[in-house]
Amino acid sequence: MSNVIVHSLFSEFDINLFKTGKHFRLYNKLGSHLIEVDGVKGTYFAVWAPSAKSVSVIGDFNYWNAGEHELNVRWDASGIWEGFIPGVDKGTKYKYKIHSHNNDIWTEKADPFARFCEHPPNTASLVWDAPYDWKDKKWMDTREEKNGLDKPYSVYEVHLGSWKKKNGWESLTYIEMADQLVDYVDKMGFTHVEFMPVMEYPYDPSWGYQITGYFAPTSRFGKPEDFKVLVDKFHQKGIGVILDWVPSHFPEDAHGLGFFDGSHLYEHPDRRRGYHPDWKSLIFNYGRNEVRAFLISNAIFWLDHYHVDGLRVDAVASMLYLDYSREDGEWEPNMYGNNENLEALSFLREMNQEVYASFKGVQTIAEESTAFSGVTKPVHFGGLGFGMKWMMGWMHDTLEFFKKEPIHRSYDLNDITFSMTYAFTENFVLPFSHDEVVYGKQSLLYRMPGDEWQRFANLRLLFGYMFTHPGGNLLFMGGEFGQSSEWNFQESLAWHLTQYDFHSGIQEVIKDLNKLYKSNPALYQKQFSSEGFQWIEYNDKENTVITYLRKGEDPKDDLIIACNFTPVPRENYRVGVPKSTQLKLVFNSDETKYSGSGIGKKTLKPSKTSWNGHPQSVVMTLPPLAVVVYK
Repeated sequence: MSNVIVHSLFSEFDINLFKTGKHFRLYNKLGSHLIEVDGVKGTYFAVWAPSAKSVSVIGDFNYWNAGEHELNVRWDASGIWEGFIPGVDKGTKYKYKIHSHNNDIWTEKADPFARFCEHPPNTASLVWDAPYDWKDKKWMDTREEKNGLDKPYSVYEVHLGSWKKKNGWESLTYIEMADQLVDYVDKMGFTHVEFMPVMEYPYDPSWGYQITGYFAPTSRFGKPEDFKVLVDKFHQKGIGVILDWVPSHFPEDAHGLGFFDGSHLYEHPDRRRGYHPDWKSLIFNYGRNEVRAFLISNAIFWLDHYHVDGLRVDAVASMLYLDYSREDGEWEPNMYGNNENLEALSFLREMNQEVYASFKGVQTIAEESTAFSGVTKPVHFGGLGFGMKWMMGWMHDTLEFFKKEPIHRSYDLNDITFSMTYAFTENFVLPFSHDEVVYGKQSLLYRMPGDEWQRFANLRLLFGYMFTHPGGNLLFMGGEFGQSSEWNFQESLAWHLTQYDFHSGIQEVIKDLNKLYKSNPALYQKQFSSEGFQWIEYNDKENTVITYLRKGEDPKDDLIIACNFTPVPRENYRVGVPKSTQLKLVFNSDETKYSGSGIGKKTLKPSKTSWNGHPQSVVMTLPPLAVVVYK
């Protein structure tokens, strides 16, 4: 006991906020902190363990012996144990040895607030600080202007461990990615990068979605300050950084949050609400004040300490519904007799309110797969308060349509056009994510029908349709050059394919679509408003062609888009247009530089022949399996 000096970073106000679930900067208080007390350097430790009989810090500094450095329990019934240990410095490995009042159980846990962790499979926490001289002031000062809902949102989704390998098997470090990945994303023209979870996780096949170190960038690729370098370099290139964030569940690993102090501390004690049958993981107790404070503090932490620009919140649907993935009798209705998880709804609203109140120019994005209403509506209007939501219905319907042989597509044109009936009910991002290229679903390229030429033409058409459809865009790595195999988290992307014309052609398409998207206000200014879209023709089943307008604030920016979903060129195809001015071709997915056939007219002069409800029209030549965009 004498080895631990009584000391606290908590004020009475901090404790009151913590107990009421309103302390959203807990990372400044809980965890391990390098400080100086009365001229002596060491580390202050604080951990929440209300069911504990005793809590000791064990580590390489005391040969992992419990009892030598026992923390002091606070007198205020907060359940916090704390104390200052002299001489413990940066890099020290440690855990908490907890003796519980609950059946005299002992647990040995990593620090929930650790800033750095041992490289898996090792599980200790490390005393760490990560001072860093940020060089992204220009980005941070102007982020609000670049990261808004009326700005381009083209996202490159990345799994850091498998984007590229060196020596055939070894992942790049954060520092190496700060050169290679940043330059690549910049060259391809994406506005944002999204990382699958970077928080520390024990099991590689989970891809990071089973987190044990919520406040620590994974040590697989380097130190916390190295990850800051990566974020900083993206910002210096004007590229926003989005992190996948997982408040929906956590693993039962012995060193993790589960049964932390010998009680159900972080997880809901009722197995019907505290255990996820699909992922064999535990579900947070969203009704417990301290747990809410932990999670919201974690969201704030990444935006605060790592300058992150957005959080994509994973598996929101699993949080919203008490009966998610459960059979009758395996769940209990809420107080109103329905299936909504009221505590989770309240948590998500509070999290979004705090994020948007605390940081300018950030976004939260919901991965929510149901028709739950108001996900992106403001909280004060009864919504959940997210900035954007993944458009899972569009993704599913679009891929179902594209996998059909073109001869059958005319019967299912509604699969493509149906999305416009609900496209503006939320602020939607169109995702072709990692989930669509695993577990036997095949790569995007090999979901396309036909011979080699048709597969690539279909993929170019798919991307052109995606970028001209209202909403933001997200593409998982490898899709941008037409990777032929499914994604394998253990292997590098198949970069050798880019030496072949068809694959490099897909890369050029994505580059040009990003350029088109960013340089044409009609594609982003009103991307979440029905004012930004108008059908010209959505029911031409005979030709399997759709045509539509995209509109910006200035009518001079309007674009006319035509998609031909068959391998048959459409000569003399008449399209009604709203104005009599000449049209100029600004994108054609069939250009020869993409390995297309090069069919299509560069300019179009409208005639006074009324068509599609417009007083004038143009006659186009529509290339096979292609999208053309005119301005």
